[in-house]
Amino acid sequence: MLDTVLLAVGPGDEDRSGQLAETVLEVAKPADATVVLAHVFTSTEYDEVLDRLEFDRTVDEIEPDAVAARHSTIHELQTILDEHDVDYEIRGAVGDHGQSIVDLAASADADRVVVGGRRRSPTGKAVFGSTAQEVLLSAPCPVTFVRSDESAPTREPPDE
Repeated sequence: MLDTVLLAVGPGDEDRSGQLAETVLEVAKPADATVVLAHVFTSTEYDEVLDRLEFDRTVDEIEPDAVAARHSTIHELQTILDEHDVDYEIRGAVGDHGQSIVDLAASADADRVVVGGRRRSPTGKAVFGSTAQEVLLSAPCPVTFVRSDESAPTREPPDE
């Protein structure tokens, strides 16, 4: 039985928030599980978001949870989860995307992680790494990978 599902989103997930929401609803709603909406920022991304969202930097420390709660992708997902009467909480983290998602899954005692991604060549993975790949290999629970529609492979019809 699932009690907690972690839905990890990041800067590249704006275009697939509907797909992510659909997947998390398929997993969480029948089990009446709580969804943890998690947004991970690198240090650079975090500073840029603080500026863009006009956070007051004169306060002692701005918690990543508060920053995540104001992010547009999280707002879209909140709206969808509210419409479907699914309980959720919001968590934010600053650090390496993959490891931070794994850490959030462990701290939330998640029973499932849902993460988005796109198709990448083997060379692209080797050179740039893959957040989804790291989560798939290191998460303390099963992981559901949601691939962006636009990244689905296209096939040419065979020559006749």
